[in-house]
Amino acid sequence: MHAAVTSCKTPSEEPSERRAKALVALAGKLQTYGYGFTTVTPLTHAYNNERQGNRWAEDLRDVFGWSRPFLRELVAPDDFDLMLQAGILRPWAEGWRSSIRWSSLGDLLLSHSAYPTSSAESVFFGPDTYRFVNAVQDWLNNHQPALVRAADVGCGSGAGAIALARSQPRCEVVAVDINPQALHMTRINAQVAAVGNVIPKLGSLLDDVEGRLDLIIANPPYMMDAQERAYRHGGGELGAGLSIQIVEQALGKLAKGGTLLLYTGVAMVRGTDPFRAQLQQLLHSSDCHWQYQELDPDVFSEELRRPEYASVERIAAILLTLTLN
Repeated sequence: MHAAVTSCKTPSEEPSERRAKALVALAGKLQTYGYGFTTVTPLTHAYNNERQGNRWAEDLRDVFGWSRPFLRELVAPDDFDLMLQAGILRPWAEGWRSSIRWSSLGDLLLSHSAYPTSSAESVFFGPDTYRFVNAVQDWLNNHQPALVRAADVGCGSGAGAIALARSQPRCEVVAVDINPQALHMTRINAQVAAVGNVIPKLGSLLDDVEGRLDLIIANPPYMMDAQERAYRHGGGELGAGLSIQIVEQALGKLAKGGTLLLYTGVAMVRGTDPFRAQLQQLLHSSDCHWQYQELDPDVFSEELRRPEYASVERIAAILLTLTLN
């Protein structure tokens, strides 16, 4: 039997508000404990959890990083109560599991879905997130822009939007995602980071974002996923569909001199880059200049075992930097 836990609630608060406050408070507790966790690829995560002795959590990194089940006595009563209030506790055998993870990105602490991310509404965070945010930060450091309006397309956990908003505190940063759970995580993470200029917005890509933008950043799904899960499926040719749509929309949304930073993955076929070929055809008559950089030549190699990737030699992480003239 799982022991019942009661908590004091403010009657005027909506349940969703109480859950959000509890989650922000829990993040604050983790920060005071010096909690930190670097999220790895799903395959590396599986390898770690399969090791002998790793079946049950032994500390909070195991609970909120490695998504391992834990026994009630492992977590302090106040922390367990916050987990209950936040609605993130799930019964597991004779113990419990957390339905979210907390990951470190610099001094940021960001919530996202627990491992494994199998649900269609999962909010993904991993090595791509680190590369994406680092690429955005490098561009900001090198260009020192004075941005007024920007957008993070497919914001997920909000990592990119929050990093951008902290670097540009006077900029309105619209964080767009088609997944309501992603926007919930973005709101929580923005509160934890004490960032007030992130505006979560439910929508498909840039369809519902009005006005011109000085900067668009995007780290869209780029896998071929038979289940077509929103956080993973890129659609189109070899998973490049969403990336191409973002480029097409950016050409009509960017202000003069505005920039698109698109981080994505590309399925390479027999030594050729089909995504770059599509870009060249799309952009040959556009009034812009662009750079194309391969950041990592080989990511998510485990995907190559799947039949959808039978013709693919490797998956590369690339950064497209496109600026309107």
